[in-house]
Amino acid sequence: MSGLENCKPMSSWFKRLDTRPIVISGPSVVTSEEQLLATARELKNVDQVKIFKAGAWKPQTTAKSFGDRGLDILQWLNQVKQETGLLTMVEVASPKHVEMCLRHNVDILWIGARTTSNPFSVQELASALQGMSVPVMVKNPINPDINLWIEALETINKAGISRLAAIHRGFYPFEKTRLRNIPKWEIPIELKSRFHNLPIICDPSHIAGAIKYIPEMAQKAMDLNMDGLMMESYSKTGDALINQELQLCPADVNQVLRSLVCRLPSIDDVEENLLEKYRNQIDSVDSQLIELLAQRMNIVEGIGEYKAEKNMTILQLQRWEKVRERGIELGTSLGLSETFLTQLLRMIHKEAISKQNEVMNRK
Repeated sequence: MSGLENCKPMSSWFKRLDTRPIVISGPSVVTSEEQLLATARELKNVDQVKIFKAGAWKPQTTAKSFGDRGLDILQWLNQVKQETGLLTMVEVASPKHVEMCLRHNVDILWIGARTTSNPFSVQELASALQGMSVPVMVKNPINPDINLWIEALETINKAGISRLAAIHRGFYPFEKTRLRNIPKWEIPIELKSRFHNLPIICDPSHIAGAIKYIPEMAQKAMDLNMDGLMMESYSKTGDALINQELQLCPADVNQVLRSLVCRLPSIDDVEENLLEKYRNQIDSVDSQLIELLAQRMNIVEGIGEYKAEKNMTILQLQRWEKVRERGIELGTSLGLSETFLTQLLRMIHKEAISKQNEVMNRK
């Protein structure tokens, strides 16, 4: 039996974490003391924001360009605590980071996706945390590997950390998709079904990758009964060194939070979560199917342009026969019926011809 059953609810971490959703917000990368303090002061006025996060060290930046400022940022965060009363939270990626954060009274630590993906790095952090009581949050790994995520959580838990939470920030897509990260909601649902006591925070900013999708992702997290949200925020979003496209100003954070509908869990929550798990698996696969079909049609248009330039006919019968035969062979080996596959491939081929025809007509 995993030790994660001793995880404590976030309401017991600190007195102020007694509402849902628990909201974490702040800049991904700190550009200056003025920017940090301005953002914190504005977020203080957003009632639901209880934790102020800031990146003191970021994997996307080089040590030369950013690492030397970590100590300054930790000192500025102490001023944030004194002036606003917000709890502070910093990402750690090495034992040295842990030591510096604890020395400067950072309230909560989080482990980033890249670090979670490396069991050796997680073990180093766990060793540095041995005997400490600081709360720790662990982001999911870059790839959709629930066992790797659980391994990281258990490693930190075995170091004596019972104030522990998971952060769902989605998974790296190998092809361009509507969202920056593929949510694969079924994975955090499965995590919660295995470890009922483990709090789960959603990071809609990194899943969305664009401001317009953040409210949708935040609402989805609430519908799945997640414990809280973690959102990127800058007082002046144009100052962000990275990921400007997903940065909210504090007023926007407030607007997103005010738009949320937070429902009570149903009486049959366990059964409902099981059903929701299957539904989300279907939704995840459907989204990927549609995005792959859109990518296929984009390629088809490129082929249409090539055929138009070379004065070739749209229908290449031998090629179509090969596509159909290969598709049926693969599909039937995976348990799909030949009738279904034939109809599906014909529909895709029909749409491909239509797309190429449009290209030809434009020429």
